[in-house]
Amino acid sequence: MGKNLAERINLMRASVMGANDGILSVAGIVIGVAGAGTSNAAILLAGLSGMLAGTVSMAMGEYVSVNSQRDSERNALIKESAALDNDYAGEFAYIQQQYEATGIPAALAAQATREMLAHDAINVATRERYGFDPHEQTSAIGAAIASMIAFPTGSILPLVAITLFPARIKLLATVIAVACALAITGYSAAALGNANRRRAVGRNVVSGLLTMAVTYLIGTLVA
Repeated sequence: MGKNLAERINLMRASVMGANDGILSVAGIVIGVAGAGTSNAAILLAGLSGMLAGTVSMAMGEYVSVNSQRDSERNALIKESAALDNDYAGEFAYIQQQYEATGIPAALAAQATREMLAHDAINVATRERYGFDPHEQTSAIGAAIASMIAFPTGSILPLVAITLFPARIKLLATVIAVACALAITGYSAAALGNANRRRAVGRNVVSGLLTMAVTYLIGTLVA
């Protein structure tokens, strides 16, 4: 169950971040192009190009990132296995000290260490020394697919808003729609990471507004 939960959380993280990047990236592109005063067709083409490029980039980034993490975890398992073979007493003492640092009495910490190592030595020792559970492995392909779906899904909002709203309100409507969407993804990301929701929402929305302001300014300057 722990492995399934970890996998679900990883896929949710990739989905939320993919959607967030899709919203922000394509919003920046279409706002910038709109600032240059080009037609809806040009804005749509630029947005679709950004959506395609971002989708591929995010998917490949997730795949490489998760695989790199798994390589590091495999190396940690190899090192810990060698440490247990060559210096079991030292590893035992280290784990016992970790338990004692949480307030467990020395005798009870020693007993817990003995029982844990007898049950699953390599995984327990790796978890205590390196801070990850070897049983909880994330899927690089799953993360890539989640991101590949989420990025264009998030991209649709600014793309639709900038092209379908009437010319006189399309910029304002897009900014408002993007800000609302970024508030949702910021809150979701904070909830997944058990972080401060208000701060995450504020940071996400402000960064989005700044991105759109900068790209719009650049668009007007090069028009």
